[in-house]
Amino acid sequence: MAPKRKHTDDSASVASSTRSTRAASKSTTAKNTAKDSAPSSSRKATHSGATEHEIETTTPNKRAKTTASTRKTTTRKSKVVDEPTTIGKPSSIKASEIPFKHIDTRGSIEPAPIATAKPPPVPKKPTKAEVYSPQRALELFDDYADSDNADVIGPEGFERICTDADMPLDGPRPIIFAWQMGAKDMAKISKDEWIKGTGTLKASSISQISTAIAELDDLLMQGKPPIVLGSNNQDYDRASYFAYSTNVKAAFQKLYLFSFTLVKPETSKNIDMEVKFLTSIFACNMLMLDSQTSMAFWTVLLAPKYPIMEDVIKFITEKGTYKATNKDLWSMMLEFCETVSPSLEDYEADGAWPTLLDDFVIWKKASTGKASNTRS
Repeated sequence: MAPKRKHTDDSASVASSTRSTRAASKSTTAKNTAKDSAPSSSRKATHSGATEHEIETTTPNKRAKTTASTRKTTTRKSKVVDEPTTIGKPSSIKASEIPFKHIDTRGSIEPAPIATAKPPPVPKKPTKAEVYSPQRALELFDDYADSDNADVIGPEGFERICTDADMPLDGPRPIIFAWQMGAKDMAKISKDEWIKGTGTLKASSISQISTAIAELDDLLMQGKPPIVLGSNNQDYDRASYFAYSTNVKAAFQKLYLFSFTLVKPETSKNIDMEVKFLTSIFACNMLMLDSQTSMAFWTVLLAPKYPIMEDVIKFITEKGTYKATNKDLWSMMLEFCETVSPSLEDYEADGAWPTLLDDFVIWKKASTGKASNTRS
């Protein structure tokens, strides 16, 4: 009977161990999939006499295997989502199919900015033409008037206004400006001349003056066609401009003859060939303190229009014996340029030309090897 009691004790010990194993197996089964057979394996091991240590060793291995299997399954399910963020692997979803900016590595989606249509450009309003004002014209005069004589724009102020109005001092525009103002003295404009000149042009600003003089330069000096009369050219009163455009040759003659009066001393009938003193106003390539006034103006007014004038200036410079220019020579020089060809073939020696021009023709033909046909 004693051995039987011992067997009962052993059975009780095994039963207690089996209950612990079953509890652990139930916990594992809840975490694993249906394929997990941990409970039956535990019961088989217990009935075959396995120890408690062996049972606990077997369970963690199955738990680790089950966890790995679960992680593998989860990876397969989330593979499509993770691919766009995998570096070096092409995405299975086209970017155009996802209306988002990007998907970051944490799986969050950043929405793309909402596209907003740009407002249509606002058309620029046409610049309103400046309106002439006699008061503003007087204020503009005061800005350039001499500090010691408020009724005159002197050489310094004249030079400043030429600079501000884009009238280069080595070109014809300062002369054209003086002509339009009706100036009596070179590089000077009186208040009365200013009021009359700006009133005729209806110009009371630097920009209006600049436009008026530039257009006359294009018409009379550059040979450009006249601008078309229309509603878009109301910057100033172009009545004088359109009058000049009807006969450009006659208008240029007026400018040219005005220049003689402008530079001729009031008490003299001639223009000095040599200049003892002259301001930098109307400075040109050949105009310096010891240069010649007549050649300076011929260089600015005639040489750009008539190429033969360059030879005349070269001749006068080379001879150096002509000291003054009277009104007859001044006017005949323009006629010579307008009527005689650069080859001088149509020059008539008996045509009552000034002596200077006769001498020039002899000099020119001698330099080109042609026989002289001038009067003795």
